[in-house]
Amino acid sequence: MILLGLVGQLAWTIENMYLNVFIYNTITTDPNVIATTVAASAIAATCATMLVGAWSDRARTRRPFIAFGYIVWGVLTALFGVIRPGGTALAQIAAAAVAVVVLDCLMSFFGSGANDAAFGAWVTDSTVPANRGRVEGVLAVMPLLAMLLVFGALDGLTQAGEWLLFFGIVGGVTSVVGIVGWFLIRDAGTIAPPAEGYLSSVVHGLKPASVRENPRLYVLLAGWAVMGTATQVFIPYLIIYIQRYLKIDGYAIVLASVLILASVISVLGGRVIDRVGKVRAILPAVGVMIVGLVGMFFARDMLAVIVVGTVMMGGFMLSAAAFGSSVRDATPADRVGMVQGLRMIAMVLIPMVLGPFIGAAVIVGANETYVDLGVVKQVPTPWIFAAAAIVAALTVLPMAALRRLPAAAPEPLAEVEA
Repeated sequence: MILLGLVGQLAWTIENMYLNVFIYNTITTDPNVIATTVAASAIAATCATMLVGAWSDRARTRRPFIAFGYIVWGVLTALFGVIRPGGTALAQIAAAAVAVVVLDCLMSFFGSGANDAAFGAWVTDSTVPANRGRVEGVLAVMPLLAMLLVFGALDGLTQAGEWLLFFGIVGGVTSVVGIVGWFLIRDAGTIAPPAEGYLSSVVHGLKPASVRENPRLYVLLAGWAVMGTATQVFIPYLIIYIQRYLKIDGYAIVLASVLILASVISVLGGRVIDRVGKVRAILPAVGVMIVGLVGMFFARDMLAVIVVGTVMMGGFMLSAAAFGSSVRDATPADRVGMVQGLRMIAMVLIPMVLGPFIGAAVIVGANETYVDLGVVKQVPTPWIFAAAAIVAALTVLPMAALRRLPAAAPEPLAEVEA
């Protein structure tokens, strides 16, 4: 679980953060190109998760989907390094931008099929309500740990412009782990396939009747979508903001410090979430993230960014763990793979379609620029954190609606003991 979770997040770190830096540094500084790339990949990822999740339910196995998907995922990630605009003409820049978007969609399709659909379903198959808070607390750390590993081991390659080697290393590691995963993964014997046909099972979660049957699941997903949208207002532009607006040369030190401290908070917080209750922990965790976002709006020096950044990312990880474990508890036993598609709509599609464009609008509206080799370039401003805090505060609306629903059924004693 740790190996597949970590390496999957290594690849997602490249897609979610460094691909944006790659576009900004080598193709165009237009934030709308970054927003378009993020949104298109989110749509591809969601489609893949819905299709592969339902397929793995019917096949009653997650193993081949994970292993084969990771192998192809790695190969496609490595191919980013060969994309370059042939010159400075607008048509050449546009062609390179289109190539990045298309490749990103392909990579996201296979990556999400393997990681979000098959691996996500396998985690649900392999856990019980009594330990899901702890498991989600550990899995929530993986994106941060992956960022830390990339920053520490590979960031120098990006600063030197060695993008081919950079993407090649991460892609190669992802493919190798796919091969290893074939021998390590053991399917749970409890996978229950749905009764209807494949296409019906793919769209089952989108039917109004499904919403009426599982209202708590859908309200939780709505809350997760709001929280996720808040994070995507600033995350695609975070490294660029630290580099270009704050002018902190040692941004890798800042990010490494924040990621280590936030990871500790997440792992310890996962156990607390199991004790106090997963749903009950959601709003306090989101509140911690909002405090950090407000702090980031005012922070200007390295130490201040580390302190409030830790609060922000720690709250984000705790929120993700609380939402993730709550959704797993509310997942019907015969729809585990299908629900991964709904999770993707909530945690990827909606946030990555709305969030980056909100951030881009804020950046364009602030109109902060700098001149690099005679070229005027836009730069992210602190207002992306203020906008993210406002969006995050809206999480209170679906959580208030959740309180009006009937309480969840008590967990079976046998599962708690397990």
